[in-house]
Amino acid sequence: MRGVLGLTAVLLTAAAAATGCGTMAGSTTPGAASAPPSVPVELKSTCDALGQVYGERMAPFAESLTTLVGRRTPDAQKRAQDSLAAFATAVDDATRASGDAALRADGKKTAEKLRAKSGDPKFFAAIKTEKDVTTTLGPTLKEWLTPVTRHCS
Repeated sequence: MRGVLGLTAVLLTAAAAATGCGTMAGSTTPGAASAPPSVPVELKSTCDALGQVYGERMAPFAESLTTLVGRRTPDAQKRAQDSLAAFATAVDDATRASGDAALRADGKKTAEKLRAKSGDPKFFAAIKTEKDVTTTLGPTLKEWLTPVTRHCS
């Protein structure tokens, strides 16, 4: 039962992080970007794509980290690494075609940071408790995503 409650808390934390990451000011739907009329179309479409990325990639990453904490095996760590790498690729894909040059550059920077972390076994070895998972999905992930989220919030 504790594991289910822990996973629920982690997923709620992830959802809260995703809400802040993929929304623009004035948005009413968590995880979906909605741009004010003055925002250029290329920015709105990229923010919409980022909102979709967070919606699709956050839960698998959260679940893989929770599994890693409960079952410290090479397979569980590989799944967590792969999940973060997939998140990085999705961020890169969502921002690569943006008409906004700064957002494209920040998307690339963010994806590179996520990919670097996905390949760092020390990063995953340090995640040992549910609190570590919550920190990773909250403040840590928010910091990593700041270069792109500042364009969409």
